[in-house]
Amino acid sequence: MGKEFKYILFLMCFLLNLSVFSRDADWTSVTLEDTGEALINPGMGWVLHFYDNAPYQYGSKLEPSDTVDDFPGLSVVYLRIAWSFLEPEEGKFNWSILDTPAQRWISKGKKIALRITCSETPIPWATPKWVYEAGAKGYFFVPLEGIKENGTHWEPIYDDPIFLEKLDHFLSKLAERYDNNPEVAFIDIGSLGVWGEGHTWHSTKQKITVDIVKKHIDLHLKHFKVSLLALNDDIITNGQVITELNPEQKEILRYAVEKGLTLRDDSILVQGGDKAYMSAMLAQEFWRYKPVILESEHYGNSKINNHWGDGSKYLQAVEDYHASYASIHWWPREFLEERRDLINRMNLRLGYRILIKEFGWQARVSKSFGEWKVKASLANLGVAPCYQGGHLAITWKDDKDGIVAVFVDDGFSVKDLPIAPAGEIKTVERELSFKLPFLLKPGKYGVFVSVGTITGTPLIQLPIPNGDGGRRYWVGNVDVLE
Repeated sequence: MGKEFKYILFLMCFLLNLSVFSRDADWTSVTLEDTGEALINPGMGWVLHFYDNAPYQYGSKLEPSDTVDDFPGLSVVYLRIAWSFLEPEEGKFNWSILDTPAQRWISKGKKIALRITCSETPIPWATPKWVYEAGAKGYFFVPLEGIKENGTHWEPIYDDPIFLEKLDHFLSKLAERYDNNPEVAFIDIGSLGVWGEGHTWHSTKQKITVDIVKKHIDLHLKHFKVSLLALNDDIITNGQVITELNPEQKEILRYAVEKGLTLRDDSILVQGGDKAYMSAMLAQEFWRYKPVILESEHYGNSKINNHWGDGSKYLQAVEDYHASYASIHWWPREFLEERRDLINRMNLRLGYRILIKEFGWQARVSKSFGEWKVKASLANLGVAPCYQGGHLAITWKDDKDGIVAVFVDDGFSVKDLPIAPAGEIKTVERELSFKLPFLLKPGKYGVFVSVGTITGTPLIQLPIPNGDGGRRYWVGNVDVLE
């Protein structure tokens, strides 16, 4: 073969390869706008109080088939109830009280949260009476008046050995059912103080010491080894306005953070004005690592007391606490009908909100070239991290909805997306190159984006259009050539 012929052959091959590369390099991109829809995602959302203070609030008016699906962003049903209802006799449990409403929401793909209390104002015996009869020490009281010899209610001494022994056994049984349970969003440490909030100024007015708080934290951690446990802010502050923590408060805060707890604040809009919320300072120690939970005052009460206003302080609390959960602390439909605009605005910031803002890809790719390139611009539009994380995945589908190829960005997790103030967007840019799978046939395929596991299973609902019903979203097409 002559040198001239070899040169011509080499040139032809070079031009052929260049032509293929040029066709592969055809690029398309899309800009994706936030749809504004409410999202149902793990580790965030609205929390409906089904039982609250007394069993008849606030789920009692709901039909068994009614799971308030029309409330945008509702992801958790909250079952707050006194211990005495669940263990009316020692060692005999009525779990149906929890399981019945729980299953209504679990069947819709939602989760539950629990608080089991030992002192209430509507209920004389939140701690079962048999605990008192077994010798546990405590005080009779009248709500707001304090200890009275002939008081109407009873509250235990929270480090009494008999009380702790009985509580220990109860928590062990509760944890058998609910620890490491994927149906559970979080569990409050509700065994301290009136309403489980860690203060006694509505009950006996007795001091709850640092050592007692630690004992109750440890008792819960003994049994709940996996579930997210939440500590009420009043356990640290005793419901007082604070600008600087004293040594005891600092010790409780340090212990809670060290033990991996999260924070909840039950007092949003209990007061008005600059006291609409008072523990945003504490939240700064938690929100980067754990989802913070907010509970507003009973909505109707807050209106009556002229503390609610336009509700904007609730939205501002979400911002300042970097909250992942917010409560529906009233009859849910009344709250929704009167505050729909506020709810919609809060949904745009509550928790995390992962947006694939820009997405670009090679619109034509050759099997022989064997590689596909994409670019993505991602942002978190919420106030909190996506704590469980997730990976960008791109799925190709054929015209029969069959999955042809899956490509996952395993080098970045959306939990690391920066958090920006309202109105700002901080993006992370990803430039990726994927090897094509074998057994790939030439053809035109739909390109879908998603966020989920490192193996490509979608988990996170995104606020972008063209969803396929399985949390994958169509952005365009790709042509696969020989």
